[in-house]
Order: sequence, then C-alpha cells, then structure tokens
Amino acid sequence: MHLDLLVISFGLGVGILVGLTGIGGGSLMTPLLILFAGVQPVVAIGTDLAYGAVTKTLGGWRHLKKGTVDLGVSKWLAVGSVPGSLVGVALVDWLHHRYGKGFDDVLLYAIAGALVIVAVTTLTRALFMPKLVAREQHSVEITSRVKLGASSMGFVLGLLVGMTSVGSGALIGLVLILVFRLTPHRVVGTDVFHAAILLWGAGIAHWVTGTVDFVLMANILIGSLPGVLIGTHLITKVPAAGLRPALGCVLVGSALGVLSKAGVDLPKAAIPGVPALIGLVAFFVHRARPSVSAPAPRPAPEPRPEVAPA
Repeated sequence: MHLDLLVISFGLGVGILVGLTGIGGGSLMTPLLILFAGVQPVVAIGTDLAYGAVTKTLGGWRHLKKGTVDLGVSKWLAVGSVPGSLVGVALVDWLHHRYGKGFDDVLLYAIAGALVIVAVTTLTRALFMPKLVAREQHSVEITSRVKLGASSMGFVLGLLVGMTSVGSGALIGLVLILVFRLTPHRVVGTDVFHAAILLWGAGIAHWVTGTVDFVLMANILIGSLPGVLIGTHLITKVPAAGLRPALGCVLVGSALGVLSKAGVDLPKAAIPGVPALIGLVAFFVHRARPSVSAPAPRPAPEPRPEVAPA
C-alpha cells in the first residue's frame, strides 16, 4: 500500500477536531481531498463517509466511556438519520448519473449557506447570549414529542449527509445545542456517538455503489485514529467557554471548504486563516465581556424554635 503523507496529515488534523469538537470530518475532509489530493468529488464523498464510520466509532466509544453521550437522543436521531442517509446515497447516485455536475454544484452551495448560518448562530450564542448557558442540561427526558422531533430532524440531516458527506457533526451538533440544549461536552460526545451509527449506514451504501477508495481510506485512518484519541483525551481539559466559540470557528472553516468545493475561487489560506482570525476576535470579545455570575443560592430557612410541652 502506498503511504500518502499529505493525506495522513489531513487525517491527523481532522481526527483531532472530530475528537475535540465532534465536527470536521465530512465538512473538512472532503474539500481537502478534492482541493489538495486531486480526488474526484463522488469518490471523496464515499471514501470520507466510510473512513468517518471507523473514526467516529472509536471516538464514540471513548466518549461513551467518559459519560459524555446522551444515549436516548442518539438513538432517536439514528431512527431517522440512518434511513435518511440511505435515501440520500440512492438519490445522489441517480441524480449524478442523470444531471451530472450541475446538480452537485447547486447542492453544495445550499449546504455551504446552511453551514454559514450554523456558524453565525453558534458564535452569536456563545459570545453574546451568555445567559442561555443556564438553560443547558446534562440529559434530555425522552418523551413522545422528543422521539418524533429527533427522528424527523435526523431523517432530513441524514439525507444531507448521505448526499454530500457534510453535516454529520456540524448540522446535528447545532440541533443538539439549540433544540436539545445539551452542555458543550455532551454535545460533542452525543454528536460523535450518533455520527458513528449514521456513517456506517451511509458508508456501506456508498461501498455498494462503488464510490469508496479503500487505499485512500487506509491512509486517512492512519492519521485520523490517533487524532481522535488525542482529541477525546483533551476534551475534558478544554473549558466549556472556549469550546463554544471553537465550534463556531470550525463551522466557518467547513463553510469555506464546501464553497471551494463548489467552485468558488477562494485563496487556499482562507480556509484555515478566516476561522483562526474569527477565533482571535472571539477571544478578545470573550475577554472584554463582563462575566455572568451564577444566581446566588437561596438562604436556608431558619429552624423553627422548639416549643416546650405544657
């Protein structure tokens, strides 16, 4: 097997991001393979989903051991996302043969726009709505409404993942933040664990359609597997206040990568440079923002005086 050091380094960097933030796999790896490794888009998508299944299985297992996974939310998201991804793979295979590259470009522009919205929303929430932190919860009560909502949203997002390989971390992570209001570490753990289930379905479907390059996949895994181990080891050492803006910055990089994949002429340095600049601005905004103090605890009631018996 030929070792490609460039692809291995991509795998290492993206693996660390996946382990640390739960996103970055499809949103970054597919554009990297197309722009720098010269891989055909359809093969890049299929190979990315197949390698992501292995990588996120390792990351999901690690997060499960750390207790950062909400199993109920993961299960009901997967009820919708796995069938959705299978439909997405079937659609992209049919539409690609019927309409060619024009359909792919339209879809990529739509996904890039969605990622920009996600990034702006996440950064705004992290930097300018600190009071919402008090609404975060460690776990979600699984009611009939939660089951229906999770499976419905999972189907739509799974459809996008199956067609583009983008969204298994970024878009589903947004749902976990805004809809289920999980804490940042639980967002990452639940996102990675659910993505492992979703990507196995989509990856196997792409293998059946013949769009998985197993040599390329092996090179990515050589870098990504240790990267995920590094990322998941660091997650509990990263403060939550720093993790929220980091999620937004990675989403910006994802949007730029997808735009580049769609044919927009972006400087190569913009994909890592713009998120880094936003991260620097976010750091200074966070430093300048007055800290939000936790609500003062209520004083304990004074003990009632004992009454002597008559």
